[in-house]
Amino acid sequence: MKNVIIRRETKKDYRETENMVREAFWDVYKPGCDEHLILHKLRKVSAFVEELAFVACDTSENNKIVGNVVYSEAKIINSQNQKRTVLCLGPLSVLPAYQGKGIGALLVNRSLQKAKLLEYKAVFLFGDPEYYHRFGFGNAKKYDIKTSQGENPDAFMGLELYDNVLSGIQGQFIEDPAFQVESGE
Repeated sequence: MKNVIIRRETKKDYRETENMVREAFWDVYKPGCDEHLILHKLRKVSAFVEELAFVACDTSENNKIVGNVVYSEAKIINSQNQKRTVLCLGPLSVLPAYQGKGIGALLVNRSLQKAKLLEYKAVFLFGDPEYYHRFGFGNAKKYDIKTSQGENPDAFMGLELYDNVLSGIQGQFIEDPAFQVESGE
């Protein structure tokens, strides 16, 4: 999209971004949504990777924020309690009126490039396989990595940023507790 720029998110963007995330996810997976609350909580924890928080702005609409992506650090813990730090992508959000125009792809591609420059080895997420496969994400069972509940749903995916960095790694993916939202929050 020619009028969209991608830039790092700043603290001044937080309220607008949270409102945009709420609008993007409202009633998509359930009545209401939690993603804006997760984003708010993530920014307050040490696992939040500020260098990987990006926004998409529409320059024809006074730089209105129309999309964003954030990452947090997570762990893979094996049966010997050994830990490996990886990234957790999400939430990734684009306003409904701007969806299907490549903005999400711009955000994902820019942020994955930056993650590699920051020398992160792998990224995991929970999302739509049809969407994320185009970026190289595949089901995490390919790497013998399960969720913290020991499951491996289709929506749980991983991506190696460097060849074979997950080879021989197995265990459970543990994301930050900020992803847990209690009813009434």
